[in-house]
Amino acid sequence: MSFLKSDTPLDLVKHLLVIGLATAALVFGFFFVYLPLTTNHGETIVVPKITGMNQADLEDYLDERNLRYYVDDSSYNPGTRPFTVLNQDPAPGEKVKEDRKIYITVAMKSPPVIKMPKLTDGSVKNAQMILSSYDLVVGQIKLVPNIQQNAVLRQLVNGKDIAPGAAIAKGTKVDLEVGDGLGNQEFPVPNLINMPADEATTLLVGQGLQLGEVFYQPAQNGETDGTVVKQRPVASPGATIRMGQLVDIWVAGDEPVKGVN
Repeated sequence: MSFLKSDTPLDLVKHLLVIGLATAALVFGFFFVYLPLTTNHGETIVVPKITGMNQADLEDYLDERNLRYYVDDSSYNPGTRPFTVLNQDPAPGEKVKEDRKIYITVAMKSPPVIKMPKLTDGSVKNAQMILSSYDLVVGQIKLVPNIQQNAVLRQLVNGKDIAPGAAIAKGTKVDLEVGDGLGNQEFPVPNLINMPADEATTLLVGQGLQLGEVFYQPAQNGETDGTVVKQRPVASPGATIRMGQLVDIWVAGDEPVKGVN
């Protein structure tokens, strides 16, 4: 205990020097010996490439490299085996410390189920965009006789109608029936001769036909101005026409000046 006595100022200096050296030794030991041993200071591991591997093989593979993994997300890919690693973070080649978690995305075994969107009554182009946004596949597009050109009339899966809101798996192929703008109902060509042009137009629309070109020619043989004197196709016996087709007419008299009643 005589060493701790401070009988003289020199003894006090000696004591302070010993305390300072002991403190410095403790600080040095903590930061440069203890911490490196417990935290592997300065030691890093290069992250291996694990995308494309099966999840079942990861644990042993990463244990050998003092790494771990965590499934952060999952996604369905019809062309990929279930539980295949699709993405990883950190990326291959990055340097990390031991025991670092690698966050991965794996392929799902079954596709997620969603609600079937409504495609009917819209255009086929719009239907294709909707299917793509829902991760559904555009299947066969079949044109069927109907005056609604390019309009989706039916939505089908495996040949059967599927209603909007019905459960459907992502990646399912959806077939569409689309109107060809013509229709399949055939009937005799209506006779428009001697009929006022406006009445002839109304008749055509009422029968699902379209007014084509309108030509004007001078009245002959006592024809009344404004009446139909010729038509194409001709309303001859046995002549038929389909819904949506065009009918051209020739009208007696001068063409009306636009903007003048």
